[in-house]
Amino acid sequence: MTGETGNRAITRHALRATLEQGAVKQLCETISVELREIHWYAAYTSANHEKRVAEQLSQRRVECFLPLYESVRRWKDRRVKLKMPLFPGYVFVRIALIDRLCVQQVRGVARLVGFGGMPAALPDEEMRVLQASLERGVRAKPHPFLTVGMRVRVKGGPMVGLQGILKRRKSKARLIVSIELIQSSMAVEVDESDLEPMA
Repeated sequence: MTGETGNRAITRHALRATLEQGAVKQLCETISVELREIHWYAAYTSANHEKRVAEQLSQRRVECFLPLYESVRRWKDRRVKLKMPLFPGYVFVRIALIDRLCVQQVRGVARLVGFGGMPAALPDEEMRVLQASLERGVRAKPHPFLTVGMRVRVKGGPMVGLQGILKRRKSKARLIVSIELIQSSMAVEVDESDLEPMA
């Protein structure tokens, strides 16, 4: 009896170990797949290092996106047009997490933005629409972070697909587009006829 009971215990233990190994293997395979998926991430940079970081990333053949806007600055004797980061302190990178060291080793990059030490991916579709809109010449300016208001989507024109909050100022309508992960927003002037409310 004792030998039979002992054999059953060993068999149960072996079965549990086999199941655990299978679960661990499956988990490792899932993590491996997730680490190889390519997504957009926000790289937080040292102050005023965004352009240098973007140049270094391009040299390393890392796909990056640094949205800029034109700002007119007055100096003593003249006015100067400067290209400034639309989201100060951030450069967006499109990578697989397994390759994140290529970004984190760039001088001027503090970290990839995320939670609990793990970088968080930005919504691919939002980034695609934002990038396409700005490449089509849409003029945007930084805006204080905004999350409350009437949510709308652009249904036509060069900003089609862009989502944000409608804000009226005098006779003009502005779309405030926010990137929640980095708590930053931008404003673009829009024609209200190009907008539709979101459910």
